[in-house]
Amino acid sequence: MFEKLKEKSFVSSQERFDTLIGQTTTIHGRLVLLDSVRIDGKVLGNIESAAGNKITVAIGSSGEVTGDITAHRIMVAGKVDGNIYAAERVEFHKDSVVNGDISYGSIAVEHGARLLGLVIQNKTASDSASGAKAAIQNAQVAKEKR
Repeated sequence: MFEKLKEKSFVSSQERFDTLIGQTTTIHGRLVLLDSVRIDGKVLGNIESAAGNKITVAIGSSGEVTGDITAHRIMVAGKVDGNIYAAERVEFHKDSVVNGDISYGSIAVEHGARLLGLVIQNKTASDSASGAKAAIQNAQVAKEKR
């Protein structure tokens, strides 16, 4: 009666990744993106894209990011230790682990994903990253006052 759900992966995604950070690569520092990127290695620093660019950041199952991520679309199958600011959409695959606050336009969370932090929807998909950051900061202040 019930069919087993097909597992989605970044490989079957229609997204085109111009940059790949391999499993054996570790980057220390801030990444400023002009094209979409897939991360299978480690990034120790913030990842940013301009507000108007429709950039996707995909963290593969072996990928790890320690820092904030700001992009149009963010897909996580690995680990993120930092805040996520997705203007349009954020996806968390089944074994993803996120320790940080999340701001998004739309969200997809597979069973088994682990999220620890505030999860706040943008008022509109066109909210800027600064608006998302302000919403998270306001929620944190309200939480601290309790």
